[in-house]
Amino acid sequence: MSDMSRIKTFNLPDLGEGLTEGEILAWLVKVGDTIELNQPIVEVETAKAAVEIPAKWAGQVQAIHHPEGTTVEVGTPIIAIDTDPGAGPLDAPSTTATPSGDLPTPSAASLAAVEVAPAEGMIEPGLIGGAAPGGRTAVLVGYGPRTTAAKRRPRKGAVPAQAVTAPAAPAGVDQGVVVGDTTAATATIPAPQVHDRRGEAVASRGATGGVLAKPPVRKLAKDLGVDLATLTGSGPLGSITREDVQQAASGASVVVAEPIAATTAPSFGADREQRIPVKGVRKLTAENMSRSAFTAPHVTEFLTVDVTRAMKALDRLRGRREWRDVRVSPLLLVAKAVLLAVQRHPMVNSTWAGDEIVVKEYVNLGIAAATERGLIVPNVKDAGRLSLRELADALTDLVQTAKSGRTSPAAMSGGTLTITNVGVFGVDTGTPILPPGESAILAFGAVREMPWVHKGKVKVRQVTTLGLSFDHRIIDGELGSRFLRDIGDFLTDPEAALLAWT
Repeated sequence: MSDMSRIKTFNLPDLGEGLTEGEILAWLVKVGDTIELNQPIVEVETAKAAVEIPAKWAGQVQAIHHPEGTTVEVGTPIIAIDTDPGAGPLDAPSTTATPSGDLPTPSAASLAAVEVAPAEGMIEPGLIGGAAPGGRTAVLVGYGPRTTAAKRRPRKGAVPAQAVTAPAAPAGVDQGVVVGDTTAATATIPAPQVHDRRGEAVASRGATGGVLAKPPVRKLAKDLGVDLATLTGSGPLGSITREDVQQAASGASVVVAEPIAATTAPSFGADREQRIPVKGVRKLTAENMSRSAFTAPHVTEFLTVDVTRAMKALDRLRGRREWRDVRVSPLLLVAKAVLLAVQRHPMVNSTWAGDEIVVKEYVNLGIAAATERGLIVPNVKDAGRLSLRELADALTDLVQTAKSGRTSPAAMSGGTLTITNVGVFGVDTGTPILPPGESAILAFGAVREMPWVHKGKVKVRQVTTLGLSFDHRIIDGELGSRFLRDIGDFLTDPEAALLAWT
């Protein structure tokens, strides 16, 4: 087998959903590794998710064309694989110039041996003071190892230092290199002028003698042979007065002055800022939210409901033997309430298509999830057909997959209606923005114990607040209000609602 047929170039594949590029988060193999067919070789983040890409061939890794952190377009070669490493070493590339005088094109292996230096000032994305996505540590601009020699602009009147050239060492004598010279030049900082009430200038500490004193007082001290640095002033701002000098000259007790600690002026420069590139999931989220907010006319309504009976129903459900291994949370009942309300108000589950409204008979129920890479909204496909137990399992799997960062692009496409559970952050409710293509989104707030009028008496009840945002082109105020009221009625008394509606 020839070298050309042995080496297979693996291009970044089309990961679906119209994605055109991806960022290489981590290489799972290195040059020289032996890999198997379908073995994960690289982790790539697209605008929707982070996915592991398997190898198309078995063999040995010959070259990796792009380092981690590089954004690569679909179809670009990312790795070269020797599919027959047992056939012997590859032929060394020729370095002879072509007849035209041009040098030959370097091989993929030689290109892979070139270390790519990071661009100056480049930083990893992440939060200030914490770890960046993928476990990398963010480096702030202006911090970390210096790559250039420090330079200071000369002050006015300062005499520039003359360059000193060391004599050349004799031939054959090794020239030593001095590392970490501890001799440092101390710069004298010009001291500001302090004025007393009469406007007379007073030299500050550190300018001459390290004390505050007026020129006449300094002259008196010089005439009497008194060292101002040994005195503690009794004047304004601790300045030395004539009386202090005369008292010292007469031999009275003198308190030795203590140095005043200098305060650091606050700075608001680039060294205290961090610039995070907008890409991947965050970039797509920003584009979608901006498009939705300025395209669909949003209306948000709120409803506060007593969910005490719903919470007791969950406790009874958890106690049943067949439900003991199932994750049961308030979100499960909210999802069920939304699905039943959609059956009663199908227009809520629709899409604005310009000159028509598309009403969908299936519900792909989206659940907003906050991940390390940003906000994603995976959805449960055809959730209206699931039993309560199947819905519970689907929600558990959806949340765990999102937390692990393994949500696929397909799982985030085709959503028709969304729930955002802001209550997990201790928030009462919100005014959520519609995902593009959807007409309604429900915010589910925290469940709290609050005073509530129940059967004519004020009692402590478990209460939550719901916030429904909807597209006013499709859903008018009456429809939105009825839909939200039905969700609230189910959460107030789920058993009664099930009996009445099913």
